[in-house]
Amino acid sequence: MQKVSLIDKIYSKRMIKKVENKIELLGDDCKYNAKEFLNVRLLGTILIFLSFILFSKNGYIYAPLFSIIYYFLITYLLLDYPIKKRGLELEHEAIFFFEILALTLESGKTLSQALETTAKNIDSNISKEFLKTLNEVKMGKSLVESLKDMKKRIPSESINNTILNVTESSIFGSNIIESLNNQLEYLRNKELMEVKGKIAKLPIKISVISVVFFIPILLLIILSPVVIDFLTK
Repeated sequence: MQKVSLIDKIYSKRMIKKVENKIELLGDDCKYNAKEFLNVRLLGTILIFLSFILFSKNGYIYAPLFSIIYYFLITYLLLDYPIKKRGLELEHEAIFFFEILALTLESGKTLSQALETTAKNIDSNISKEFLKTLNEVKMGKSLVESLKDMKKRIPSESINNTILNVTESSIFGSNIIESLNNQLEYLRNKELMEVKGKIAKLPIKISVISVVFFIPILLLIILSPVVIDFLTK
């Protein structure tokens, strides 16, 4: 009889599966699993709640507030933000990977051969994902099925659309290279827009830094003679 853990009793299978799917998007470098994460989040929330209730004068106000903050913050810091960051990194790597893949396909290789050649000759995280996919093919899965499973591990809609288009081109016999080049153009434009967006935000960030750091220092320099004069009287 299968042993049922406390987490299985507290959380629904749907919730556990949702966290498992998110952790899968973090790649093989992720060192924790869904139940470990849920345990840490639950116990941390309980400890924070009890600490404020027992040791804070206004604990009945702070306890639920900081417990909720912790609950969502740990989810963001350990899951959502790393997933978003990994997605951007993979998209950056994908441009070079798919460029080489397109050149390899032009040499006359099949899709499977081109993927293997490209993945083995490029050292990147997206190459590792494709190598994992190709290993699944060697274990008996079809390439199409393995590529569909790979999409579950990639936190990027752009890359997944590229994989989908390449897969469909392979199934229906359309021009894979043309489809790949169209997706490459989209990835390049997206990265360019993201760079422009970061540049556009720089003046705002500089203004915030100026307000937080430079203006207090400037006020201190201006007012210091007055303060010194007042203290020496």
